[in-house]
Amino acid sequence: MSLKYEKLYKNERNVLGQPTQEFVDFFNSLKEVELNVLDLGCGQGRDALFIARLGHSVFGVDISPSGIAQMLDDAMAEKLDVKAECIDVVDFKPSDSYGIVLIDRTLHMLAAEDRLRVLSNIETSVEKLGYILIADENKNLQAMRDFFSSSQFNWEVLKDKKGFLFLQRM
Repeated sequence: MSLKYEKLYKNERNVLGQPTQEFVDFFNSLKEVELNVLDLGCGQGRDALFIARLGHSVFGVDISPSGIAQMLDDAMAEKLDVKAECIDVVDFKPSDSYGIVLIDRTLHMLAAEDRLRVLSNIETSVEKLGYILIADENKNLQAMRDFFSSSQFNWEVLKDKKGFLFLQRM
């Protein structure tokens, strides 16, 4: 799947369009500013750039070198606080903590066990009262709900409908 996106990104900027509206609504409702945000599977940065424009610091992770390069070019042109690492999300282990982790339609491209591995790798990096925001296929969400309900941390579900699972670490 990654080769498909690499080819798309090389041939066209902003392939996936505007930021996901549910994420836009969430970030626009936040009172906090200057949060540290992880965008896992950031692609060309459609969500990351929007979030950085609001004053947050964003770290993007994606396997596509072209997507990462385009996002960083756009961030530099706008003087936005965006950094990135080109790595498979399955292998990524955060070395920082985050107020928000965003995963926008990335996990469905992975095998079921790899989805859970990604969640396991990132959940410890979410700060207390921080958030995990997931957009994915409905058929995958039950396994994610089960993961968070059996977690060592207490997660409160804020949104669980139409392919979106938003949680807050209590």
